[in-house]
Amino acid sequence: MTGPTPATATGLLAEIDTVGRYPTRSGYRRHVFDRAELELREWFVAAAEHRDLAVRCDRNGNLWAWWGEPGPDAIVTGSHLDSVPGGGAFDGPLGVVSALAAVDSLRASGFTPAKPLAIVVFAEEEGGRFGVPCLGSRLLSGAIDPDAARRLHDPEGVTFAEAAVEAGLDPARIGRDDEALAAIGTFVELHVEQGKGLIDLGTPVGVASSILAHGRWRFSFAGEGNHAGATLLGDRRDPMVPAAEMVLATRIAAAEAPDARATVGRLVPNPGGTNVIASTVDVWLDARAGDDATTRQVIERIRDMATEAADREDCTLTVTEESYGDTVHFDATLRDQVAAALGGVPALPTGAGHDAGILAAHVPTAMVFVRNPTGISHAPEEYAEPADCEAGVAALATVLGKLAG
Repeated sequence: MTGPTPATATGLLAEIDTVGRYPTRSGYRRHVFDRAELELREWFVAAAEHRDLAVRCDRNGNLWAWWGEPGPDAIVTGSHLDSVPGGGAFDGPLGVVSALAAVDSLRASGFTPAKPLAIVVFAEEEGGRFGVPCLGSRLLSGAIDPDAARRLHDPEGVTFAEAAVEAGLDPARIGRDDEALAAIGTFVELHVEQGKGLIDLGTPVGVASSILAHGRWRFSFAGEGNHAGATLLGDRRDPMVPAAEMVLATRIAAAEAPDARATVGRLVPNPGGTNVIASTVDVWLDARAGDDATTRQVIERIRDMATEAADREDCTLTVTEESYGDTVHFDATLRDQVAAALGGVPALPTGAGHDAGILAAHVPTAMVFVRNPTGISHAPEEYAEPADCEAGVAALATVLGKLAG
């Protein structure tokens, strides 16, 4: 049990500040089942048990900390602890530490939940290691085939199944977890805002209305590896050329569609030598828009331009959809209930994906956003002021108290 003074979100964040920091540059490297993420899991288990919360790990690697006996109609909150490569300190962890601090605050006020209340830490939300975002919640809800998940591999060739074994899980058991899903009566995720909406609105806290349709695709260009000095330009089949054209096509296609975003954040040539013409180049595309039709339109436009570029260089192109989620509209009744409990805070859409968006297809789900004064996320400059973090904790405690009271 905690002492009489509730923990603060900033104080809890300080406890994990050094875990997974890059040794030579800014930002964090915290990927599912790697050393840093496993250390964060141990930290969370200890923090939950310190609060007399009963902790268990489900068969998909998601951690659950229960206040009260697990059962149906539970009020669940939480987020994730993993990061994108070079990510900031708030994306994910702010939701986890705020949940712990909210439990402290509720207990300090004498509150006892009438419904079971749980904090969940989802595995591999960012997809930073195995490429598929929200993997833990996708597996739990049946949104991804378990065989496909087992075959996913990281850049070093380690499969998700192999990493799961190293983390103490049985990969044969991963997949839809009806028992865990049925226990969630309502899910509320607190998250640092990944944009400038709350800056423009001048408020520290808001709620989510929707998530843009979004997905990830791998464009694989294949040509002919050769010597950079001995191969004349006219004799080349260089896949880097259409890959470069595809990067530019991404910006063109997104600019042509309303409120669309398309990004190439990763490009991997094989074999990757400075004086070697690559034999293959893999390019990963992230595309998002306000609805499914627009998102698909952007992808087809990029595919067409990339195919033309590959043909000109006598290369081949294979496009693989690695993940996709249609537009998410959060439960309107719950959204309005949460906003009203917080004094009528604004509701705003987000272009970022979340575990809450995956669960929204199965249970009433809401999100609470905390203002980010930089407007930057997935980068070291991501931030939230201490006062805004504590406003988020107070907001989450209010919401959990209303829902579980």
